[in-house]
Amino acid sequence: MSTTERTWAGPSAPERLALLREARSIAIVGASDKPSRASYFVATYLQSSTRYKVYFVNPVVKEILGQPTYASLADLPESPDIVDVFRKHDDLPGVLDEAVAASAKTLWLQLGSWHEGVAQDAEAAGLNVVMDRCVKIEHARFHGGLHLAGFDTGVISSKRQVLA
Repeated sequence: MSTTERTWAGPSAPERLALLREARSIAIVGASDKPSRASYFVATYLQSSTRYKVYFVNPVVKEILGQPTYASLADLPESPDIVDVFRKHDDLPGVLDEAVAASAKTLWLQLGSWHEGVAQDAEAAGLNVVMDRCVKIEHARFHGGLHLAGFDTGVISSKRQVLA
């Protein structure tokens, strides 16, 4: 994440909800086949709890969660509505170029990912942009599913609650 001051203003909660409601497909760029990775957790949620067609983009891995992966956004069988990005900061301009070439509608940078230049360039190219937010958390929040992953336990603690 860049240490520069944040000046870009992202879409409001109702606007993010509209993006998620209008989307039919999500491409996860930087998808991992490792269960310990955030992208794997997000992919599992999207496959099991949403109606989205989910595509995995990873040039190294052949399959994730029983689905084939694609080497790049250009290899997808359709233009993705949302490109959900799990890549390092320096890779984001290249991902944007791929998203524009693939006629994606929204560039969504995951929690901790912020790139003002990419956001400005994406908007100039006609894409919607969401940064530093998790697709899974946002979808669950808007659809009453935060409790499914333990996000809405009603307890504020760093220690796991013991249920009687």
